[in-house]
Amino acid sequence: MPQRHKAQSPTSEQVLEWRRKRKLSQSEFWAPIGVTQSAGSRYESGRPLPIPIALLLEMVYGPPKRAEKLLGKLRTVHG
Repeated sequence: MPQRHKAQSPTSEQVLEWRRKRKLSQSEFWAPIGVTQSAGSRYESGRPLPIPIALLLEMVYGPPKRAEKLLGKLRTVHG
């Protein structure tokens, strides 16, 4: 059985930093991963991120090497 990897969710502060660094509105930032502005606002305010959303955020806005590593793990586990 493949080993499960625990996803470490970005913090609300990290998510807010990613958005501000890119100078995007909440709507612009959250739209590529299918999250509404109002839900994104709640996540930026500290509501825990569901694992699928955390993974998508890492893939879209995290460091490229982290995205490649996550994709590789997902393909191994679910491939």
